[in-house]
Amino acid sequence: MKYLLLVHHSEEAFARMAETTRREMLAESVQLTHQLHAKGQYVSASPLHPTSTAARVQVREGRAIVTDGPFAETREQTAGYFLVEACDLQDAIGIAARIPGARIGTVEVRLVREVDGLPEV
Repeated sequence: MKYLLLVHHSEEAFARMAETTRREMLAESVQLTHQLHAKGQYVSASPLHPTSTAARVQVREGRAIVTDGPFAETREQTAGYFLVEACDLQDAIGIAARIPGARIGTVEVRLVREVDGLPEV
């Protein structure tokens, strides 16, 4: 089963961290992806750019409305994701607990719905 592990933390607090700490966390995340790959559990992972680079898109009455920035004002923003193969929710939670971002924020664990007819990746 595929699980999406959404990493949330405060961009402001993360920006205040020492550059070496941020680099160490990224290196630890990359190392985790290699460990997951070796076990056949890695599908994809990536950090995201800050919400200041984001755009919201809504379609109303057939017209696209584009707004800069994140969807909602919150204390934590989506900072990145891991898409993994896991046996069950407990296995996915175990992987989420190993993500460095869990130490400074939250990792949301979501089961991915399988939909027939989608292209193979």
